[in-house]
Amino acid sequence: MQEITYRIYADESVSNGKYYSNFYGGALAKVTDIQDIEKALNNKKEELNLYGEIKWIKVTENYLDKYIEMINLFFSFIKEGKIKVRIMFAQNAYVSDGLTKEQTDNEYSILYYYFLKDAFGIKYSNPTPYKTKVNFSLYLDDLPCSKEQKEIFKRSLLRNNAGFKQNNVEITEFVEIDSKKHVIQQCMDIILGSMNFKLNDFDKIKDEKTGRRSKRTKAKEKLYKIINSNIREIRKNFNVGITTGISGNQSNYWKDPYRHWNFISSYSHFDETLTKRGNKKNKKK
Repeated sequence: MQEITYRIYADESVSNGKYYSNFYGGALAKVTDIQDIEKALNNKKEELNLYGEIKWIKVTENYLDKYIEMINLFFSFIKEGKIKVRIMFAQNAYVSDGLTKEQTDNEYSILYYYFLKDAFGIKYSNPTPYKTKVNFSLYLDDLPCSKEQKEIFKRSLLRNNAGFKQNNVEITEFVEIDSKKHVIQQCMDIILGSMNFKLNDFDKIKDEKTGRRSKRTKAKEKLYKIINSNIREIRKNFNVGITTGISGNQSNYWKDPYRHWNFISSYSHFDETLTKRGNKKNKKK
């Protein structure tokens, strides 16, 4: 039986944003492609004299052109189908109802679990389960939770899921990594950071003294627009703040090169006052 192994690099960001919170991001690639992808990305970093870790928080006017080159190269692999990217977040306007203390305390790991299990549609990754086995290796940036929570989280993910087992799909490995050593993770972090930047209106922040936006804010906005433009080459009707449509059957959760997921709990209600539109209405009163 043939075996195929994929690796998912994942990270989280911003637990509490103004309008959107609990950002999670992941980049998936076939293990046999990773060495070539990393070589190309690291060679580009060296060519641009970007010797440290590249991250969204490091984007400045002086480094903007270099980051644009890096992100365009990263998206070239997405467009070729060698990398898939998923971004998940929760809109604050969907307020959860009746959560237990345990659920509230473990919100981070619960959402991360659903992101890794469902965002890539990995249960649809094996169309020929009778002759192919598909394995997934999870590479996660250092998890900011207790050792006990990490163990529960790890066991939950490694436990065979009925939908996976039926399709001969299995999560076989769980590894905590240092993102400084993984360039694919770094590029994904830039995309993840840009989405938080846009959705939480960081592009509109002005200096209190000057009433103007900083050079860094303007540089980040330009990079976000480059990222958005790349996404729109893949998905023409892309909307940054909503769940990406499947445009067909559910297997597209797996097949699509790039997707967003606005996670909405089944036990929640919508509060318009927590939206951008609702905030503007309140300011006018």
